[in-house]
Amino acid sequence: MDQDLDLRRLRYFVAVAEELHFGRAAGRLHIAQPALSRQMRALEDDLGVRLFRRDRRGTELTAAGAQLLQDAPRLLAASAAVARAAVAAAADTPTFTIGFMPGITVTPAVRAMTGRHPGLEIRLLRTGWHDQAEVLHDGRADVGIVRLPLDQRGLRVRPLFSEPRVVALPADHPLARRPAVAVADLAGEHLLQDPDAVPEWRDVAVELREGGRAGVPPIHSVEEKLELVAAGAGVCVIPLSTAGFYTRADVVVRPVTDIAPGRVCLAWSAGRSSSLTTDFAEAAELLVPPEAD
Repeated sequence: MDQDLDLRRLRYFVAVAEELHFGRAAGRLHIAQPALSRQMRALEDDLGVRLFRRDRRGTELTAAGAQLLQDAPRLLAASAAVARAAVAAAADTPTFTIGFMPGITVTPAVRAMTGRHPGLEIRLLRTGWHDQAEVLHDGRADVGIVRLPLDQRGLRVRPLFSEPRVVALPADHPLARRPAVAVADLAGEHLLQDPDAVPEWRDVAVELREGGRAGVPPIHSVEEKLELVAAGAGVCVIPLSTAGFYTRADVVVRPVTDIAPGRVCLAWSAGRSSSLTTDFAEAAELLVPPEAD
């Protein structure tokens, strides 16, 4: 390759690689399919490798395509972060954005930062499992209060505390009558989340049911999960603090006796840090509950 990588083509590539269908990718990108095909051929020419195999059975990634799909999101995120940083530097009022997962109260740290930096505009960004790392890579957040598991590549991660996790069940579920349950009791249930977030369930489940999402659209929020739990579509494992924020009469939560506690950490981009990041890392210690591990 003897020229710079075109970021627009790279964005197009990610869409095609994720959809594995040029028509759907073109619709997602709001461009014509022939134009998308030309851009992908141009990207292959730029790189000197084939990225896709297309035949009557459909479209699939080559080994080079699979590698590019693994690396491309981080490059695109870094590009977005550079642009956001330039815009932020030109602003009259400095800003600092804190990402946080549901159930986590960041007020004590925010107050500490405001006291230390009176002229700083602090912004809050609620995140979910699907984007808690993404917002750090692309610069939407300067730091994040995250829940593990988390892809830690390109991030600096500092443990804060651990807390119990509970299972959310429909109020009329037979297990709801028990004071506590074991992972084995849940093995046959439909898990409404990524099994990697609950490896204990994954290890003993009789049937994974295609990653615990068969017949269920992608779920991006606690509210969506609890709606599905209440409807009897399945169960989910959530941190105890999150359960306390989302109480409802048609859903009950029960301790799971043999599941590891959830871990809460502070995270930020390994390539971008500042004195504000350092100050917030100190302030984040105020978020640790007195009873936490």
